[in-house]
Amino acid sequence: MDGVIALYKERGMTSHDCVFKLRKILHTKKIGHTGTLDPSVDGVLPICVGAATKVSEILMGSGKVYQGSIRLGVAYDTEDLDGQQIEVQELVGPVSDDAINSGLKQLTGDVQQIPPMYSAVKVNGRKLYEYAREGIEIERQPRTIHVDYFKQTKPSVFNEDEHTQEIFFEVGCSKGTYVRTLATDLGKELGLPAVMSSLTRIKSGGFSLSETSSLADVEEAMANESLAEVLHPLERVLDKYPIVDLTEEQWQLVNDGVFLPTDVIVENPTVIRLDYQNKVTALYSLDTDKNMYRPFKMFLNRG
Repeated sequence: MDGVIALYKERGMTSHDCVFKLRKILHTKKIGHTGTLDPSVDGVLPICVGAATKVSEILMGSGKVYQGSIRLGVAYDTEDLDGQQIEVQELVGPVSDDAINSGLKQLTGDVQQIPPMYSAVKVNGRKLYEYAREGIEIERQPRTIHVDYFKQTKPSVFNEDEHTQEIFFEVGCSKGTYVRTLATDLGKELGLPAVMSSLTRIKSGGFSLSETSSLADVEEAMANESLAEVLHPLERVLDKYPIVDLTEEQWQLVNDGVFLPTDVIVENPTVIRLDYQNKVTALYSLDTDKNMYRPFKMFLNRG
Protein backbone atom coordinates (compact mmCIF):
# COMPACT_ATOMS: atom_id res chain seq x y z
CA MET A 1 0.00 0.00 0.00
CA ASP A 2 2.14 2.84 -1.36
CA GLY A 3 0.97 6.16 -2.71
CA VAL A 4 -0.64 9.50 -1.93
CA ILE A 5 -4.25 10.24 -1.04
CA ALA A 6 -5.24 13.75 -2.10
CA LEU A 7 -7.52 14.22 0.88
CA TYR A 8 -10.19 16.88 1.10
CA LYS A 9 -9.79 18.19 4.65
CA GLU A 10 -13.04 19.50 6.01
CA ARG A 11 -13.26 22.55 8.23
CA GLY A 12 -13.28 21.82 11.93
CA MET A 13 -10.71 19.02 11.66
CA THR A 14 -6.99 19.21 12.36
CA SER A 15 -4.49 17.62 10.00
CA HIS A 16 -3.58 15.25 12.83
CA ASP A 17 -7.26 14.20 13.05
CA CYS A 18 -7.12 13.23 9.37
CA VAL A 19 -3.98 11.12 9.80
CA PHE A 20 -5.44 9.42 12.90
CA LYS A 21 -8.67 8.50 11.08
CA LEU A 22 -6.83 7.25 7.98
CA ARG A 23 -4.59 5.00 10.07
CA LYS A 24 -7.73 3.32 11.38
CA ILE A 25 -9.38 3.10 7.95
CA LEU A 26 -6.30 1.76 6.15
CA HIS A 27 -5.04 -0.37 9.04
CA THR A 28 -1.50 0.97 8.73
CA LYS A 29 0.68 3.23 10.83
CA LYS A 30 2.94 4.34 7.98
CA ILE A 31 1.03 7.51 7.12
CA GLY A 32 1.97 11.18 7.22
CA HIS A 33 0.57 14.48 5.99
CA THR A 34 2.46 17.07 3.94
CA GLY A 35 2.03 20.21 6.00
CA THR A 36 -0.76 21.21 8.34
CA LEU A 37 -3.93 23.06 7.51
CA ASP A 38 -5.55 25.08 10.30
CA PRO A 39 -8.85 23.62 11.57
CA SER A 40 -10.80 26.53 10.06
CA VAL A 41 -9.24 25.95 6.60
CA ASP A 42 -10.51 23.32 4.18
CA GLY A 43 -9.07 21.93 0.97
CA VAL A 44 -6.27 19.81 -0.43
CA LEU A 45 -4.19 17.86 2.10
CA PRO A 46 -1.94 15.26 0.44
CA ILE A 47 -1.48 12.21 2.70
CA CYS A 48 1.50 9.93 2.08
CA VAL A 49 1.06 6.19 2.64
CA GLY A 50 3.72 3.49 2.84
CA ALA A 51 6.82 4.14 0.72
CA ALA A 52 5.36 7.50 -0.31
CA THR A 53 6.17 8.86 3.17
CA LYS A 54 9.73 9.15 1.85
CA VAL A 55 8.62 11.92 -0.51
CA SER A 56 6.53 13.92 1.97
CA GLU A 57 9.22 16.61 2.19
CA ILE A 58 9.20 16.92 -1.62
CA LEU A 59 5.44 17.42 -1.66
CA MET A 60 5.68 19.87 1.25
CA GLY A 61 8.20 21.91 -0.69
CA SER A 62 5.96 22.31 -3.69
CA GLY A 63 4.01 25.50 -4.29
CA LYS A 64 0.50 25.90 -2.94
CA VAL A 65 -2.57 27.77 -4.15
CA TYR A 66 -5.33 29.18 -1.94
CA GLN A 67 -8.61 30.97 -2.45
CA GLY A 68 -10.33 32.94 0.26
CA SER A 69 -11.53 36.28 1.53
CA ILE A 70 -10.12 39.18 3.53
CA ARG A 71 -12.24 41.53 5.61
CA LEU A 72 -11.12 45.14 5.89
CA GLY A 73 -12.07 47.19 8.96
CA VAL A 74 -11.45 44.65 11.73
CA ALA A 75 -8.44 42.78 13.11
CA TYR A 76 -8.13 39.65 15.28
CA ASP A 77 -5.26 38.42 17.44
CA THR A 78 -5.07 35.14 15.48
CA GLU A 79 -5.25 36.92 12.09
CA ASP A 80 -8.35 34.84 11.30
CA LEU A 81 -11.87 34.75 12.75
CA ASP A 82 -11.04 32.05 15.31
CA GLY A 83 -9.51 34.51 17.76
CA GLN A 84 -10.46 37.67 19.62
CA GLN A 85 -11.24 40.95 17.92
CA ILE A 86 -8.54 43.48 18.77
CA GLU A 87 -9.22 46.44 16.48
CA VAL A 88 -12.12 48.05 14.63
CA GLN A 89 -11.93 50.91 12.16
CA GLU A 90 -15.17 51.62 10.35
CA LEU A 91 -14.82 52.29 6.64
CA VAL A 92 -16.57 55.48 5.50
CA GLY A 93 -16.69 54.07 1.97
CA PRO A 94 -15.32 51.24 -0.16
CA VAL A 95 -11.61 50.98 -0.92
CA SER A 96 -11.09 51.20 -4.68
CA ASP A 97 -10.03 48.25 -6.80
CA ASP A 98 -6.94 50.18 -7.88
CA ALA A 99 -5.85 50.59 -4.25
CA ILE A 100 -6.54 46.93 -3.47
CA ASN A 101 -4.70 45.68 -6.54
CA SER A 102 -1.75 47.94 -5.76
CA GLY A 103 -1.59 46.51 -2.24
CA LEU A 104 -1.75 42.95 -3.54
CA LYS A 105 1.06 43.68 -5.97
CA GLN A 106 3.27 44.94 -3.13
CA LEU A 107 2.96 41.51 -1.52
CA THR A 108 4.19 39.47 -4.51
CA GLY A 109 7.67 38.17 -5.27
CA ASP A 110 10.11 37.57 -2.44
CA VAL A 111 8.47 38.92 0.70
CA GLN A 112 9.72 39.27 4.27
CA GLN A 113 7.04 37.82 6.54
CA ILE A 114 6.93 37.71 10.33
CA PRO A 115 5.26 34.48 11.54
CA PRO A 116 2.09 35.11 13.58
CA MET A 117 2.08 34.51 17.32
CA TYR A 118 -0.67 31.95 16.84
CA SER A 119 1.49 29.52 14.85
CA ALA A 120 3.48 26.34 15.42
CA VAL A 121 6.85 28.01 14.84
CA LYS A 122 9.15 27.10 17.73
CA VAL A 123 11.14 29.61 19.79
CA ASN A 124 13.32 28.29 22.62
CA GLY A 125 11.71 24.87 22.32
CA ARG A 126 8.12 26.10 22.62
CA LYS A 127 5.53 26.80 19.95
CA LEU A 128 4.56 30.41 19.49
CA TYR A 129 0.87 29.72 20.10
CA GLU A 130 1.79 28.38 23.57
CA TYR A 131 3.30 31.76 24.43
CA ALA A 132 0.32 33.54 22.84
CA ARG A 133 -2.17 31.64 24.98
CA GLU A 134 -0.29 32.87 28.06
CA GLY A 135 -0.42 36.43 26.81
CA ILE A 136 3.33 36.53 26.12
CA GLU A 137 4.52 38.37 23.00
CA ILE A 138 7.73 36.93 21.54
CA GLU A 139 10.00 38.79 19.15
CA ARG A 140 10.00 36.93 15.82
CA GLN A 141 12.51 37.21 13.03
CA PRO A 142 11.14 37.79 9.52
CA ARG A 143 11.44 34.96 7.02
CA THR A 144 11.65 35.15 3.25
CA ILE A 145 8.69 33.62 1.45
CA HIS A 146 7.78 33.76 -2.21
CA VAL A 147 4.39 34.80 -3.56
CA ASP A 148 3.94 33.93 -7.23
CA TYR A 149 0.75 35.96 -7.53
CA PHE A 150 -1.89 37.54 -5.29
CA LYS A 151 -5.03 38.65 -7.12
CA GLN A 152 -8.72 39.39 -6.72
CA THR A 153 -11.06 36.72 -8.06
CA LYS A 154 -14.23 38.84 -8.15
CA PRO A 155 -15.34 42.34 -7.17
CA SER A 156 -15.08 43.19 -3.49
CA VAL A 157 -18.23 43.82 -1.45
CA PHE A 158 -18.75 46.83 0.84
CA ASN A 159 -21.00 46.16 3.84
CA GLU A 160 -22.84 49.42 4.57
CA ASP A 161 -24.27 48.12 7.86
CA GLU A 162 -20.98 46.93 9.36
CA HIS A 163 -18.74 49.41 7.50
CA THR A 164 -16.40 46.62 6.41
CA GLN A 165 -15.30 45.40 3.01
CA GLU A 166 -14.81 41.83 1.82
CA ILE A 167 -12.03 41.11 -0.70
CA PHE A 168 -12.03 37.79 -2.58
CA PHE A 169 -8.59 36.52 -3.58
CA GLU A 170 -6.42 33.75 -4.95
CA VAL A 171 -2.75 33.40 -4.02
CA GLY A 172 0.01 31.10 -5.25
CA CYS A 173 2.83 30.88 -2.73
CA SER A 174 5.77 28.94 -1.39
CA LYS A 175 6.03 26.56 1.54
CA GLY A 176 6.02 28.37 4.87
CA THR A 177 3.69 31.18 3.79
CA TYR A 178 1.08 32.25 6.33
CA VAL A 179 -1.84 33.41 4.22
CA ARG A 180 -3.57 34.98 7.22
CA THR A 181 -0.47 37.12 7.71
CA LEU A 182 -0.68 38.14 4.05
CA ALA A 183 -4.24 39.26 4.82
CA THR A 184 -3.17 41.45 7.72
CA ASP A 185 -0.21 42.77 5.72
CA LEU A 186 -2.60 43.79 2.94
CA GLY A 187 -4.50 45.76 5.53
CA LYS A 188 -1.28 47.53 6.53
CA GLU A 189 -0.65 48.40 2.89
CA LEU A 190 -4.11 49.98 2.81
CA GLY A 191 -3.80 51.62 6.22
CA LEU A 192 -6.63 49.52 7.68
CA PRO A 193 -7.06 46.63 10.11
CA ALA A 194 -7.73 43.38 8.25
CA VAL A 195 -8.40 39.72 8.92
CA MET A 196 -8.53 36.58 6.81
CA SER A 197 -12.22 35.69 6.90
CA SER A 198 -12.18 32.46 4.87
CA LEU A 199 -9.58 30.16 3.27
CA THR A 200 -9.53 27.05 1.08
CA ARG A 201 -6.40 25.37 -0.26
CA ILE A 202 -7.13 24.47 -3.86
CA LYS A 203 -3.74 23.04 -4.84
CA SER A 204 -0.89 21.33 -2.99
CA GLY A 205 1.73 18.70 -3.80
CA GLY A 206 0.71 18.76 -7.46
CA PHE A 207 -2.90 17.87 -6.64
CA SER A 208 -5.90 20.12 -7.27
CA LEU A 209 -9.19 20.33 -5.41
CA SER A 210 -10.98 18.36 -8.16
CA GLU A 211 -8.70 15.36 -7.48
CA THR A 212 -9.45 15.13 -3.77
CA SER A 213 -11.29 12.39 -1.90
CA SER A 214 -13.10 12.72 1.41
CA LEU A 215 -12.52 10.46 4.41
CA ALA A 216 -15.85 8.81 3.58
CA ASP A 217 -14.63 8.17 0.00
CA VAL A 218 -11.48 6.49 1.32
CA GLU A 219 -13.45 4.39 3.79
CA GLU A 220 -15.82 3.26 1.04
CA ALA A 221 -12.94 2.43 -1.32
CA MET A 222 -11.25 0.40 1.41
CA ALA A 223 -14.47 -1.52 2.11
CA ASN A 224 -14.99 -2.21 -1.62
CA GLU A 225 -11.34 -3.19 -2.17
CA SER A 226 -11.03 -0.36 -4.71
CA LEU A 227 -8.37 1.70 -2.96
CA ALA A 228 -6.61 2.34 -6.27
CA GLU A 229 -9.41 4.79 -7.05
CA VAL A 230 -8.27 7.15 -4.28
CA LEU A 231 -4.61 6.19 -3.75
CA HIS A 232 -2.40 7.87 -6.35
CA PRO A 233 0.68 5.73 -7.15
CA LEU A 234 4.24 6.97 -6.81
CA GLU A 235 4.46 7.04 -10.59
CA ARG A 236 1.79 9.78 -10.64
CA VAL A 237 3.25 11.63 -7.67
CA LEU A 238 6.75 11.77 -9.17
CA ASP A 239 5.76 12.42 -12.78
CA LYS A 240 7.56 15.77 -12.91
CA TYR A 241 11.00 14.13 -12.89
CA PRO A 242 12.81 12.97 -16.05
CA ILE A 243 12.58 9.17 -16.31
CA VAL A 244 15.42 6.74 -16.92
CA ASP A 245 14.24 3.21 -17.71
CA LEU A 246 16.81 0.92 -16.15
CA THR A 247 18.32 -2.13 -17.81
CA GLU A 248 18.65 -5.31 -15.77
CA GLU A 249 22.32 -4.50 -15.16
CA GLN A 250 21.55 -0.94 -14.06
CA TRP A 251 18.75 -2.17 -11.80
CA GLN A 252 21.20 -4.44 -9.99
CA LEU A 253 23.53 -1.49 -9.45
CA VAL A 254 20.70 0.70 -8.14
CA ASN A 255 19.52 -2.13 -5.90
CA ASP A 256 22.97 -2.03 -4.30
CA GLY A 257 22.90 1.76 -3.95
CA VAL A 258 25.66 2.31 -6.51
CA PHE A 259 26.23 5.75 -8.05
CA LEU A 260 25.39 6.06 -11.76
CA PRO A 261 27.35 7.92 -14.47
CA THR A 262 25.84 11.12 -15.85
CA ASP A 263 25.57 9.58 -19.31
CA VAL A 264 22.40 7.71 -18.24
CA ILE A 265 20.54 10.85 -19.33
CA VAL A 266 21.44 13.54 -21.82
CA GLU A 267 20.69 16.89 -20.18
CA ASN A 268 21.80 16.01 -16.62
CA PRO A 269 18.88 17.43 -14.60
CA THR A 270 19.33 17.86 -10.84
CA VAL A 271 17.04 14.93 -9.95
CA ILE A 272 16.11 11.93 -12.09
CA ARG A 273 13.53 9.18 -11.61
CA LEU A 274 14.68 5.60 -12.13
CA ASP A 275 12.06 3.11 -13.33
CA TYR A 276 12.38 -0.64 -13.65
CA GLN A 277 9.61 -2.70 -15.23
CA ASN A 278 7.33 0.36 -15.23
CA LYS A 279 7.73 1.03 -11.51
CA VAL A 280 9.59 3.83 -9.74
CA THR A 281 12.56 2.34 -7.90
CA ALA A 282 14.47 5.46 -6.87
CA LEU A 283 15.16 9.13 -7.24
CA TYR A 284 18.82 9.98 -7.85
CA SER A 285 20.34 13.43 -7.47
CA LEU A 286 23.26 14.94 -9.38
CA ASP A 287 26.53 15.07 -7.45
CA THR A 288 28.41 17.80 -9.30
CA ASP A 289 31.65 17.17 -7.38
CA LYS A 290 31.82 13.53 -8.45
CA ASN A 291 29.99 14.12 -11.75
CA MET A 292 27.75 11.18 -10.91
CA TYR A 293 24.16 10.51 -9.88
CA ARG A 294 23.79 9.36 -6.28
CA PRO A 295 20.83 7.85 -4.35
CA PHE A 296 18.34 10.45 -3.08
CA LYS A 297 15.13 8.51 -2.35
CA MET A 298 14.90 4.74 -2.62
CA PHE A 299 11.71 2.73 -3.18
CA LEU A 300 13.07 -0.80 -3.40
CA ASN A 301 11.11 -3.98 -2.71
CA ARG A 302 7.73 -2.48 -3.56
CA GLY A 303 4.94 -4.97 -4.03
